[in-house]
Amino acid sequence: MYIEGLSLMDSIYFTIVTISTVGYGDIHPLTVIGKIFAIVLLITGVGTFLGVIANATEMILHKREKKTRLEKINMVVGTFFSEVGTPLISNFSKYDLQLAAVQKDLIMSNDWSEHDFLTVYKKLERYDYSINVKHIELESLRSFLLGKRDFLLRLLENPTILEHESFTDLLRAVFHLTEELSYRYDLKDLPDTDKAHLGGDIKRAYKLLIQQWFKYMKYLKDNYPYLFSLALRINPFDKNASPVVK
Repeated sequence: MYIEGLSLMDSIYFTIVTISTVGYGDIHPLTVIGKIFAIVLLITGVGTFLGVIANATEMILHKREKKTRLEKINMVVGTFFSEVGTPLISNFSKYDLQLAAVQKDLIMSNDWSEHDFLTVYKKLERYDYSINVKHIELESLRSFLLGKRDFLLRLLENPTILEHESFTDLLRAVFHLTEELSYRYDLKDLPDTDKAHLGGDIKRAYKLLIQQWFKYMKYLKDNYPYLFSLALRINPFDKNASPVVK
């Protein structure tokens, strides 16, 4: 008003246009109502535009952060199977009464497609996972799990694992089985009722182990072909598996 000798309305209008970085242009509103409308449009328009940019940026950063967390979680999953999961699958599968029904399906190859993985996983969801607990060497199983107890505890303490619900369920099932076995002094002369109870715990862990292992194999194939190659060569369901490349 004082520098340019403008009216209050003109001063407000040109101030808003300057602050919003829109610029004056060759044509601008001349009436008071037109300038008021332009001011409202500038304020709401610039605010909306900045909001869209901020939301888009946030979505991109969130997606990138989620991908990074997923990478870290799957590194933990891979470590679990190397240390605990794969040996347990090898042990439990020996006592699986119906393994022949799905064993061939669990021997995947580099040629598998998305459809192949999906078809087999649906079959795994319907599978019974019957374990003959009477023939399992419970003492040996207890010694193995107790030897991995600190490792399992460290995994449970990892806050990122909580975001992976199915893997968290698997860890809890394996840790619960470890606790059940550790509280029993003598595992040789258990009554049939107790063996049946332990059989239920083993079956729960076995089911989650296979399903999570299968998902992890698909993840490796999609993202890390060289890790998938090793996983194929040590597949616990392949009797001819060998880490040696032939």
